[in-house]
Amino acid sequence: MTDTSIDNSGPLLAADGTPLKKKLSQAMFRSRTRAFGLAFPLLAFIIIAFIIPIIILMTQSFYDNRYASLMPASTELLAEWDGVSEPTEELAAAMVADLIVARTEKTIGRVATRVNRELSGTRSMFTKTARSAAKMEPPFLEALTAKHERWGNLETWQAIKVAARVFNPGYVANALDLKVNADGSFERQPEERRIHVKLFWRTMEISLIVTIAGLVLGYPVAFLLSTLSTKTSNLLLILVLLPFWTSLLVRTTAWIAMLQGQGVMNDLFVLFGLATDEDRFSLIYNKTGTLIAMTHILLPFMILPLYSVMKTIPPTYVRAAKSMGATNWTAFWRVYFPQSVPGIGAGALLVFILAIGYYITPALVGGQDGQMISNIIDFHMRKSLNWNLAAALGLVLLVFVLFLFWLYDRFIGIDNMKLG
Repeated sequence: MTDTSIDNSGPLLAADGTPLKKKLSQAMFRSRTRAFGLAFPLLAFIIIAFIIPIIILMTQSFYDNRYASLMPASTELLAEWDGVSEPTEELAAAMVADLIVARTEKTIGRVATRVNRELSGTRSMFTKTARSAAKMEPPFLEALTAKHERWGNLETWQAIKVAARVFNPGYVANALDLKVNADGSFERQPEERRIHVKLFWRTMEISLIVTIAGLVLGYPVAFLLSTLSTKTSNLLLILVLLPFWTSLLVRTTAWIAMLQGQGVMNDLFVLFGLATDEDRFSLIYNKTGTLIAMTHILLPFMILPLYSVMKTIPPTYVRAAKSMGATNWTAFWRVYFPQSVPGIGAGALLVFILAIGYYITPALVGGQDGQMISNIIDFHMRKSLNWNLAAALGLVLLVFVLFLFWLYDRFIGIDNMKLG
C-alpha cells in the first residue's frame, strides 16, 4: 500500500521555495528600512538643530581651554605646581613670557576675563601687568609683585592654576554655590555669593505651587468636559485651547494691566470692600504675580491630559458603584479617581517641567522676588557673557528634569502617560 502521509519535519517554504522564516525576516527588514527612511529627515533635523547644540553647550560647563591655549608656558608649569608652596621664579618667568605674547596677539583680555571668573579683581591686574611685561627683568616674581601687589598673594596664583585647567568642574561647582580650590577640593562660596541654590529652590517652589494650583483648577474643568455631551464639550474645549492662539507675550502683558496697583483686580477688590483705595494689594513684580500669571498660562497643559484620560473612563463604573450602595464621594474616590491618575501624573509632570524652564513671565511680572533660575541663565548668556556658568546652570537643571522623568517612570510608568 502506498504511503501518502505528508512529511512536516522540514521547514515551511514560501511560494518561491524560500524558507518562510527567512522570507518574513526580509519583509520585516524592508518594512523597518522604509519606516526609518521616512523618519530620517525629522531625526536628522532634531539631531542637528537640537541635540548637537545642547551637547556643545553642556560641554562648556566643564571644558574651558582659553587660558591653556593662550598661555601655554605658564599652563605647563602650573600643572606641576602643588598649589600650596610659593610660586617659583621659573613659573613667574613663564608667566611674563606668556603675558608678552598675549599682549602682542591682543588676547590678554580673554585671559584676564577667564582668571577674573575664578578670583574677582584680577582682570585689571593682568591687563596692567601685560602692558609692562616686555620691560620686566629678572627676578620676575619681584617684578610682577612690584607692578601689582596681588601677584604676591598665594590666592592669586591658586586662582590662575584653577583657570589653567582645561577640564574644570569649577563652573558646575559655582552653579551649586561651591568653589574649587587649587588642590581640587571643594568648599562653599562666601555667604554673599550663595545665590544659585536659593534660586533653584525658589524655582522648584514656584513650579510645585503652579502645578498644584493647575491641578486644583484643572481637574474640575476636565471632569466637566468629560461628562458633558460631545457637542457642548467640544465648544468648551475651544475656550480651553483659545490661549494657545494668543501670543505668550500678549497674555503676560495683559496680566500686568490686570494686577498692577491701579489695575482691574485691585479696582474690584476696592469695589467689593476687600481693600481700601490707599491700601491696595501688591500683586505684581513679586512672587505672587509670577504664580498667578504662570498658573493661568500653564493651565491648559494640565486640562488636556486630564480630559484625554477622563474621556476614556466608562461612566457605567461609577453608576455600578452607586447601585451597590456607594455614596457619591465613595464612588468618585474609590472608582473614578484611581482611573484618572495617569492623567494627573502626565499633566503634573508636563506643567512642572514647563514651569521650571519658564523665562518670559517671571522676567516681566516677577520682579526681584519672582525671578527664577532661567532668568539668571539668560543674564549670563546675554549680559555677563559667562556662557560656561550658564551652561553649568542648564546642566544642573537638565539633570534634575531627567531625574523627574526617572521617578515618574519608576512609580507610574512612562507607558501610562497620556497627553491627549
